[in-house]
Amino acid sequence: MRNILQVIKKHSNSVLKLLPIVAFTIPFLWLYMLDAASFELMWKGRTFQLFFIWLLSLELILGWENLQADKLRKLVSARTFAFIATMTIPTIYVAASFYWGLNAEITNWATQSGVTWASSMPLSTEYLVFTAAFCAIVLLQFGFKGLKTFSVPAFFLALVGVIYTIDNVFPYGQFTPFQILVPTTAALAAAFLNLMGYTTSIDYGSFQGNVPYLTATNPNNPTAPPTTFGIAWPCAGIESFLIFTVVALLFLKRMPISWKAKIGYFIFGASVTYVINALRIVEIFMTGMAYGGNSLQVDLFHFYYGPLFSIAWIVTYPLIIIASQSLWHKIHTPRTTKSQPA
Repeated sequence: MRNILQVIKKHSNSVLKLLPIVAFTIPFLWLYMLDAASFELMWKGRTFQLFFIWLLSLELILGWENLQADKLRKLVSARTFAFIATMTIPTIYVAASFYWGLNAEITNWATQSGVTWASSMPLSTEYLVFTAAFCAIVLLQFGFKGLKTFSVPAFFLALVGVIYTIDNVFPYGQFTPFQILVPTTAALAAAFLNLMGYTTSIDYGSFQGNVPYLTATNPNNPTAPPTTFGIAWPCAGIESFLIFTVVALLFLKRMPISWKAKIGYFIFGASVTYVINALRIVEIFMTGMAYGGNSLQVDLFHFYYGPLFSIAWIVTYPLIIIASQSLWHKIHTPRTTKSQPA
């Protein structure tokens, strides 16, 4: 027993570092058992929570040696008790949402407040509550330095909740600051479709926040009806562009590289993200022309596979930056030559 206590004490710092993941793994697994289908949706779903765990794990791996849970020095203290209580908030919130009527109360409040997508407000609130709980856990465990270390997953989770809330309150592209980039994205998607041999036209009407309507037809199949979709900012992937901006800026801020290199990495990553968003629209139209605009295939790509392409790129890009920097240093670091014997 004494040896076990010594081992626990010896590795206590390593165990404490993993507690933020434990605090969210348990409620996420519970949510999966309660509503597995929600984890199959990128837009207005919980797939982003899995990416949050990935980003959190990445930050732990990259900063493992520098992280010290020195704020929890005493086993019995007000801070330790507050930390333990905060750790339970995500799990308690899941219980309150599904068993104590919290989701129904949020939906009723949103309906009475005139929110268009009131049924989606519980999910938006869930993201925001998880963000607040995560920040509190990190602050109690690592202090303000820990908040800086885990700023990327925290901002990622918060931004998803904010974006969902904005779309709930201002649907169909009514939020002008996000919708302003959509016409350019729609025009780029139309250009790609034209290069592929399709015929396109764009109608910039005034329905629901000036949503552009893109129509594509296949000249090689005259009997097939044209495919038309209205493009709002969620459909154009503006949310992925915003998430990329936050994640990239926070990540590059911590990189020990020149500001010119940071600008170059950001411009390259933003350009790729923007092109991916345009190609996502292209694929939606190609799917619509192949299976029909109201087909299940279109819904699957629109709500899951399309956003998955963008987010997969966003979470992979920091690894690309790290790998490219490592390769750069290897190429430009002169090798030491061993002295030859006389």
